Amino acid sequence: MLIRRVDHNDPLVAQFPRPAQVIEQRFRIGAQCLAAEKDGRFAGYIWLKEHEYPEDEVRCRYVLEPAGDAIWDFDVYVSPAFRLGRTFVRLWEFANTMLRATGYHWSLSRISGFNPESLAAHARLAVRQIGSATFLRLGALQISLFDRRPWIHVGWRESHVPSLRLQGPRTGSADGGRIIASSPPRPGSSP
Repeated sequence: MLIRRVDHNDPLVAQFPRPAQVIEQRFRIGAQCLAAEKDGRFAGYIWLKEHEYPEDEVRCRYVLEPAGDAIWDFDVYVSPAFRLGRTFVRLWEFANTMLRATGYHWSLSRISGFNPESLAAHARLAVRQIGSATFLRLGALQISLFDRRPWIHVGWRESHVPSLRLQGPRTGSADGGRIIASSPPRPGSSP
């Protein structure tokens, strides 16, 4: 299995399980894609974004502080044909090596309370809750509740986007939760 960083011109991108416009938007905002392939066949990927991440399911911008300490990971995906193997662990081993070499200490994610598979996978990793956010959408209206500033945000246009400032956990943080931070799995660990 080969794992490598790919760009928007890579032929492997055509096999990604997301619409082309979504993939193009990710590259346009400066997200990095680490992809796994076996014999030219797409096996999985991890997306990473430095500094800030504009959420793609609700209106929210996550700002990572201090710069260079944490990176945002999103849309970690393994193709069904490769889910019984070690693809997930290999992707994280590669990401972990790359992130540590560039000085990152934490990988931050938003984990939906409605995604039991993701919650279970993250429960098996060394995760710490660093915050919580709840979003309620009714048409264009979005009500956002946070455990930190801005506490509450009400928006009714696409341009009404709250910013949530996040940093890696400090000693004593609780495990679990919706917005999490994890040090990627160590080599040899399983999800």
